[in-house]
Amino acid sequence: MCQHQPACPSADSADREAAHPMVSRPEQGWSLLCNGVVLFEDTGELLPDGQIIAPHRPLRADQVAAAA
Repeated sequence: MCQHQPACPSADSADREAAHPMVSRPEQGWSLLCNGVVLFEDTGELLPDGQIIAPHRPLRADQVAAAA
């Protein structure tokens, strides 16, 4: 799908979220990246093969301190 130079990371790459957004629907909370990944605002993902990636938000400083 990607026609950028250099090409964006593929959907199966660890850095797939770095691909360029092709469609963005912030009012609905999602973006379609050029590698076919649907990225949700909660950091969850839907890959082109139908695989679901659970949200993976980073912890806030107060959450890190509480876990220690």
